[in-house]
Amino acid sequence: MKALARTVGSFWHSSIGKKVLVALTGLALLLFLPGHLIGNLLVFAGKDAINEYALWLHELGHGTVIWVARLGLLGALAVHVQLTVQLTARNRAARPSYAYPGTVQASRSSRMMIWSGLTILAFIIYHISHFTVRLGNDYNGSAYQTVLPGHDGTVHNVYQMIIDGFSHPGNVFFYILAITLLCSHLSHGFASVFQTLGLRSGRTKLLIKQLGWAYAVFIWIGFCSIPISILVLGYGQ
Repeated sequence: MKALARTVGSFWHSSIGKKVLVALTGLALLLFLPGHLIGNLLVFAGKDAINEYALWLHELGHGTVIWVARLGLLGALAVHVQLTVQLTARNRAARPSYAYPGTVQASRSSRMMIWSGLTILAFIIYHISHFTVRLGNDYNGSAYQTVLPGHDGTVHNVYQMIIDGFSHPGNVFFYILAITLLCSHLSHGFASVFQTLGLRSGRTKLLIKQLGWAYAVFIWIGFCSIPISILVLGYGQ
């Protein structure tokens, strides 16, 4: 047991271990986003479609699965940000004062990734507080209860919550800003995951870079289409 603890500790504290964990946690987030987006886009299928989906999620495993997923993703994000900050600080401390311009440029790019990552983390905390925990609003009130065909009693009206939440310009501005920073982060991080895990070669480097940009654009358009449709085009109002 002590040998295992020492091995895990050595892996955690080594630069290689940190890079692998950053890549694996980044990969988990890359896989999560399209699924989350598809669920959110059900708002365009109408009230019953997204409310049915939300009810299914909350009843899955008697409500256990969704909380395990939430805590797992928050843990992955926290590890991802923490280790990225540590790696950047370590690289900066190791860089000599006479570093070449290319190295300095890479450092600037890394610093931008860190700040965008911290902003995204702040947004996710706010987003969970707003729509999941529902602090500072009345989304848990009776006004956000509705009936659903085929179900007894009332269910939470997720559809109306989304419509009302994105009817406020401040919420929409912060959301689009965070999604934009997220996609900027993704466009660089996508290729980094493949490189760290040894899945990128000289022949596939350009293809993976293009796939990263395409993935980021897809995520940006998908997520931003919801608040823009509600606030600007008046969808659901």
